[in-house]
Amino acid sequence: MRKTDRYQVNHPNSLWKMYDTVSFWKVAKNFIVIEIAKITPFLTLKNWLYRTFLRMEIGKQTAFALKAVPDVMFPEKISVGDQSIIGYNTTLLAHEYLIGEYRLGEIHIGNQVMIGANTTVLPGVTIGDNAVVSAGTLVHRDVPAGAFAGGNPMRIIYTAEEMRARKQSTSDHN
Repeated sequence: MRKTDRYQVNHPNSLWKMYDTVSFWKVAKNFIVIEIAKITPFLTLKNWLYRTFLRMEIGKQTAFALKAVPDVMFPEKISVGDQSIIGYNTTLLAHEYLIGEYRLGEIHIGNQVMIGANTTVLPGVTIGDNAVVSAGTLVHRDVPAGAFAGGNPMRIIYTAEEMRARKQSTSDHN
């Protein structure tokens, strides 16, 4: 189960009154920073923008590919470890605005994690060290360290132990 905080609303839907939950000026600033970072080819600049203006925790030598999008409302709830790759057009959501409630949750991405292109990571998810998430995945629950996960709905395709065995058998054949 994802780790999110839930907040009930008393209006037609939670998104209609989103500025009761987050400052318009914060969202406007974050939007501008994210739009600049999405298209810059300079990874060090992108990480500096995210750390400085969005208060995200970004590890050393972590790469956000072009058009990757961190949460525009609550980016400070996202942390990414060292030497990870966030694939092209991937979205990291720390919020969900629903009809009768909204939810907020942190996203923790470990060290040396590979997230494939066009993936969406939902709030309250942890992706463990050395995990791989295939392209086009909806990450709706935690991914254990070293596992290979993919699909929609996401499932664990190989555990860390199975991944080690596959790598060993591949190297034995070479």
